[in-house]
Amino acid sequence: MYRSTFDLRVRYGETDRMGFLFHAHYANYYEIGRTESIRQLGLSYRQIEEAGILMPVTDLSIKFMLPAHYDERITVVSVIPKMPEVRMIVQGEMLNEAGQCINRSEVRLTFLDAESKRIVTAPDMLTAKLSAHF
Repeated sequence: MYRSTFDLRVRYGETDRMGFLFHAHYANYYEIGRTESIRQLGLSYRQIEEAGILMPVTDLSIKFMLPAHYDERITVVSVIPKMPEVRMIVQGEMLNEAGQCINRSEVRLTFLDAESKRIVTAPDMLTAKLSAHF
């Protein structure tokens, strides 16, 4: 299992009239967490794309439990529970400043050859970095 964390702060423009993080921004926060988790491995999405692999999201589920508030520091936790094959699952949760879980997600991505748009196996450059965690 690979686990990473990334902190960010809820910005004013991301909140609704109640001062809560607007629901559509949670998906963006999880995308930031996913991107940073790959970066923490010593790799970037850009490198994967430049190697000819795309990673479209095929499924996303989000469970809302508590709101995030303006100017609150949020920790985004990203977990890859098993070694990717042709798909990668990233489970996430967001923690507020008190350490409470306010939100959970699961994202499924598929690996595609950039040219043919056909499904391929996870790139070696990614699985090599992840292998130390499994």
